[in-house]
Amino acid sequence: MDYKQKLEEKIGEALGLEMAAQKAVEEFESKGLLNEHGMKGRLESMKKEANNHQIQIEQLVQTLSKSRELDHAHIQSKANEIENKISQIMKIYVGDQADSSEAVEFLCFAEGGGSNTLRDSKCNGKKS
Repeated sequence: MDYKQKLEEKIGEALGLEMAAQKAVEEFESKGLLNEHGMKGRLESMKKEANNHQIQIEQLVQTLSKSRELDHAHIQSKANEIENKISQIMKIYVGDQADSSEAVEFLCFAEGGGSNTLRDSKCNGKKS
């Protein structure tokens, strides 16, 4: 893999993680798992921050696609792949009968640097 492809992969991973963070908050919200102890407001802020990062990354991709001839479709494909992997891992990690603490734990783990572990997980069906 050449330098340009590695760069596309890394940008796609970053974009996918931001997309996955927003999706996770939305899913946990829809299940009513973020309503305890004022967490909803804090996690809404996290979702907005992830959305802002996503917008900034997408703008960077547009700029780099023109100036460095990066493959926008490859970046988006990688982003979608990462988003889907994180969503699958989230379902395994918290399960069908998750409670608020598990939802928050997953979000903190993913936000706090566990994202590499999540991304590289083999989805073996066990919590870390």
